[in-house]
Parts: sequence; C-alpha cells; structure tokens
Amino acid sequence: MTLCLAAGALAVSLGASEITLAWRHSVQKTLWEEVWRAGPDGVTLIEARIQGSGAGMEAPPEARLVDGFWRWRPQLPAKREIVMRRSGATADWQICIAGRCRPMGDYLPPEADPVILRACP
Repeated sequence: MTLCLAAGALAVSLGASEITLAWRHSVQKTLWEEVWRAGPDGVTLIEARIQGSGAGMEAPPEARLVDGFWRWRPQLPAKREIVMRRSGATADWQICIAGRCRPMGDYLPPEADPVILRACP
C-alpha cells in the first residue's frame, strides 16, 4: 500500500508506504517533522519531532531529545486522510521519502490547496 497526494482532480502516487512531512513553523521558524505510514485503515502517524518549542509547538512530556529533535510517538488511531493547507505565506511542505526531501510543488502545482494525504486506492 502506498501514499498519495490529491488536490481537486489531481492525484499523485508517492510510490512509498511511509513518508516524512516536514515544514518550518511560520513564527518560530522551527522545523517540525511527522512520519506517516499507509495501512489498511488509512494513514497512521508513526513519529512526530520538533527542533524546539514555542508558539503552540510544545512537545508532550513523553518526548525525548535525540539528535537535536524532541521526538515522540503519538498514540492516535489511523486517519482516513490528512488535509494540508498551502497559504503561500510560508515555505512549501517538504515530502521526504527514504531520506530524500522535495517540496510539495514537485508533485502538485503551487496553487493546489488544500492537499490531501491518503493511502492510494
């Protein structure tokens, strides 16, 4: 099972069952990353990590500092889809597959908004 990005009538397979979404907070400029995995119930958040805290980016008490990131494993059920917005006021989302990161604009046009992450049908 692989992950797809969709926006309107456009849909793009990412060719991977696990990706990392990465972005910089618009105020703090702190890097935030989330690892998502496709499964039979949808997409599951496997790990979240942030480089620092502030402006609504507090790591939970169970987070541990490893290699410069506060890391934790959220205990959330799988979601059917994840909705991402692209305001144009901040840098685009980064899609990381097997350690290689590319901007979402490499997959979908910059004006595509909202963008949906889901398991491919």
